[in-house]
Amino acid sequence: MRSFSTVDLLRDLKTVTHAAAKAPVAITQHRKPRFVLMAVEDFEKLQGGNPDPRRAYRIEETPPELAKLIAKGLDKITGSKDTTDK
Repeated sequence: MRSFSTVDLLRDLKTVTHAAAKAPVAITQHRKPRFVLMAVEDFEKLQGGNPDPRRAYRIEETPPELAKLIAKGLDKITGSKDTTDK
């Protein structure tokens, strides 16, 4: 991830925003990352896109499409018939 200081942001907004349009950038303050600037499309993907494969869900929170994939995999492993498509 590219990094810009808050001073860079104030001095050259155009360069920082162009970089953020391509990929999220870190904005540092006192040499420490403090903020992330990204395109709205990237933010929306984070908010409502496909479930993160690294995320853990409680049973009642599991998205239906992910639950279906898990059930198919378990059925394949156990040799059971797949009943999730019915």
